[in-house]
Amino acid sequence: MKNLNTDSARLWKSLMDMAEIGATAKGGSCRVALTDEDKAGRDLFVRWCEEAGCTVSVDAMGNIFARRPGRNAEANPVVTGSHLDTQPHGGKFDGVYGVLAGLEVIRTLNDREIETDAPIEVSVWTNEEGSRFAPSMIASGVFAGAYDQDYAHALEDTDGKTLGGELKRIGYLGDEPCGGRPFKAFFEAHIEQGPILEDQGRTIGIVQGAQGLRWYDVTVSGRDSHAGTTPMPVRRDAMAGAAEMMTAITNVALANPPHAVATIGEVRVEPNSRNTIAGEVFFAIDLRCPDGDLLDSMGGKITTLCEKIASARGLEVEVKQVAHQAPIAFDDTCIAAVRDATALMDLPHREMISGAGHDACYISKVAPTGMIFVPCEDGLSHNEAENATPADLAAGCDVLLHAMLDVAGTANR
Repeated sequence: MKNLNTDSARLWKSLMDMAEIGATAKGGSCRVALTDEDKAGRDLFVRWCEEAGCTVSVDAMGNIFARRPGRNAEANPVVTGSHLDTQPHGGKFDGVYGVLAGLEVIRTLNDREIETDAPIEVSVWTNEEGSRFAPSMIASGVFAGAYDQDYAHALEDTDGKTLGGELKRIGYLGDEPCGGRPFKAFFEAHIEQGPILEDQGRTIGIVQGAQGLRWYDVTVSGRDSHAGTTPMPVRRDAMAGAAEMMTAITNVALANPPHAVATIGEVRVEPNSRNTIAGEVFFAIDLRCPDGDLLDSMGGKITTLCEKIASARGLEVEVKQVAHQAPIAFDDTCIAAVRDATALMDLPHREMISGAGHDACYISKVAPTGMIFVPCEDGLSHNEAENATPADLAAGCDVLLHAMLDVAGTANR
């Protein structure tokens, strides 16, 4: 049914209504996980789902599932969704688009009185961003068996409040177990968070999988000493050594185009005084690549380079891996459903790899999974200026609708 489209204006209004919760002065959204703003966003979503005739349930990690029944009540549901929590200076579309696109699919099916064979569900995954409780994507990780639920509940924010305690406080500590809930398939629609689709004039990204990831914590130890009286040749300057390491790490990624990326986004210097040579520097490395063997090789090379630089400067260094996620390959059948839906709607597209982690990456471990990307302005995300056009968002939602119908089945198509 090529003429079956979602309601672009209604989708846009839902996005703008949600954006009013935690609205920031620069036009973004701040609904950090399990805050009062996150609760208000969840409450609004639940109300909208119940008004659409869905049955809503919540599991022990606060994940929300809104189900539209299918003809076969015993069939596993076809599920879509993402997250409603944001970065502290977040935008209007990251995560929330995938949730509200799913709601718009259900509303469209209601409008057209289309009955699917399998149930349709929309999910909201808790604490995807990880900006309050690290690590990110913790709730979908528990769902997929990557993390223990007790470990997740015990996570603390900077004020010592626990994830489990905050779930209870806002009323989203559900009774259902987290995990063991079978999906026929899972789809996640998302803004690209990068510039490729916009630069190439493509509307839809058919996502094949996601890059592998390794995180490292690096501690460089030297000796505090006076900035004015310590000659350069005898200094054990942890900051100078760390700076050389950071350049070497960047060069490792540059030597492995086009997908390898290395980021140093967190640095702490001790004693952090203008006129004292730094005795210790901590920095974090985020290393990503879609080729697992190359990712491993780059990780080993970075460790060797850091040790070599430290030795030459009379420093000590500890390079500790703190996270590892192998590259993700999404399900061929789900990818084909997205590809067929894109062709049906005659939309310009390209196949691509996700550079960011998403809840879909964990869900792919327990269910057939696919993703749909749409462009965002200048590729900007995790920023209050994050933007996407109503037309592109609607196109992605249309593709989501047809991909889900392809898998769910219906006599009405």
